[in-house]
Amino acid sequence: MPVQIQIINHSPHALPAYQTGGSSGMDLRAWLPEPIALQPMERKLIPTGLYIALPEAYEAQIRPRSGLAIKRGLSMVNTPGTIDSDYRGEIMVAMINLSNEVQIINDGERIAQMIIAKYEKAEWEQVNELDVTTRGEGGFGHSGLH
Repeated sequence: MPVQIQIINHSPHALPAYQTGGSSGMDLRAWLPEPIALQPMERKLIPTGLYIALPEAYEAQIRPRSGLAIKRGLSMVNTPGTIDSDYRGEIMVAMINLSNEVQIINDGERIAQMIIAKYEKAEWEQVNELDVTTRGEGGFGHSGLH
């Protein structure tokens, strides 16, 4: 059963929606009074006009769209961006132009995707040593290429 999420939409665009039955993310659209030119390596916050109230123990993850990344070099500075359950401000997308060309972002353009995820709260148990594993302290490519 889908989780119910309250949403306010100040933009003229449709609410975020899943594009296919197997989609995990919903596309977010830019809400702009006029197109934005994003220079190479420039970062800007792009408004969506959306405000949400997530239930406790849920987050919204804002992620880049793969098509924008590969075709135009557009990504997000903080990926995934996290919207906490107690945040009530506008959803903004922190975009960056990683290409060598100016990229124009237009009103209504799909700029990111939003995934709703349940999470668990953690409690720390301070100990003097951790259990031993095969991997141990190996990391950052320690497990090999294959």
